[in-house]
Amino acid sequence: MARCDELARVSATAGAIERVYLSPEHARVNRLAAEWMRELGMTTRQDAAGNQLGRLRVNPAPSGRSPGEPAARDEAPALLLGSHLDTVPDAGRYDGIVGVLMALEVVRMLRVPAPEGTGFRSPLPFALEVVAFSDEEGTRFGKALLGSSAVAGEWDDDWWALTDADGTTLREAFLEFGLDPGRVGEAARRPDELVGYLEAHIEQGPELDERGESLAVVSSIASARRFQLVVEGEARHAGGTPYDRRRDALLGASEAALAVERICRSEHHIIGTVGQLEAYPGAVNIVPGEAHLSLDLRGEFDGERDRVWQQIERDLDEIMGRRGLRWRAHEIHSAPAVFCAPLLQDAVSVGIRSTTPDTADDPAVIFSRAGHDGMAIGAVTDVGMLFLRNPDGISHHPDEAVSAGDVARGIQALAESVLQLAADRG
Repeated sequence: MARCDELARVSATAGAIERVYLSPEHARVNRLAAEWMRELGMTTRQDAAGNQLGRLRVNPAPSGRSPGEPAARDEAPALLLGSHLDTVPDAGRYDGIVGVLMALEVVRMLRVPAPEGTGFRSPLPFALEVVAFSDEEGTRFGKALLGSSAVAGEWDDDWWALTDADGTTLREAFLEFGLDPGRVGEAARRPDELVGYLEAHIEQGPELDERGESLAVVSSIASARRFQLVVEGEARHAGGTPYDRRRDALLGASEAALAVERICRSEHHIIGTVGQLEAYPGAVNIVPGEAHLSLDLRGEFDGERDRVWQQIERDLDEIMGRRGLRWRAHEIHSAPAVFCAPLLQDAVSVGIRSTTPDTADDPAVIFSRAGHDGMAIGAVTDVGMLFLRNPDGISHHPDEAVSAGDVARGIQALAESVLQLAADRG
């Protein structure tokens, strides 16, 4: 918990927490994480996309190398543990961060001395790696999961042209950070290199808090589609245009936003959000002739999410037709639901039960309505997740919280999950 506070002080904004991809703050937290990894006897490296990794080898360090000194990876596959260290603007101190630090404590619990005083090694049939992903949030360049997409081998060369608010391209930022854009492919991992990926994360909602439970098994990560919508009407004088002659794009967009709420509230595990709404030309005395709005649509299952989008389309056709408006949509993001592997779900369930031996109840199983690095990593290996209770369900905000007791219980559960996975693999 003290390290959460220490990382919170690494920020681009005074009095708030903000760390974005390929920034000086990104470099500083990578150095801190690497220092903590080396303290545990892990070999460390920053990969070609700026992710920070530490590895606890199955075999002792080769002769002539000191523990913690970078070395070629041994041949054993690795179980990845971790989360991300980047943030949204004005962030809390636990989203992502607590998952990285819990992973380090799991390594501390499970490591054993290597023979002949060569440091520490994994006692399991696989190596343990802790990863601190560099860009889960997508705050700087508007594209989330850049770090984990590189690890999954899913890098898109079109991303090099992405720009931040200052006009710096992603390619330029790579070079300024000391990374070689031409080598980003070296961050990719092969399926045979990995046993799976386990992530602990605060729940970004109130379900566990409302149930009075501290930990949960995550069943899946929500599918998502994002759109930019444009509503076209006619800009006319506010005083001189009667209501029956108005084609007010802002009112059409506002009714569309209310329709999204109405439709999604009537569905099970479907969430629709209009987070942006702008009117043009934006003058106080002109009926808006055009409006732009965003739509973030999430669901537990891809098919249900797509069915709801079709219903939204039909309702928008009716709204705009009735108001004499035109509308169009441009899809800017689409990601399928990622289901946590049954074996990893079972291991996490065993881990949680180990923290409450006096109860026979199965732990809570919930799906994640928020996105995580596991959405990208699922393309290359099995994914499992453990949720921690988040009082009041507040996230992406300075008031997000998690108790030290729940974190301690989560560390124990995560360690037991790793041991159970080792037992399952024989």
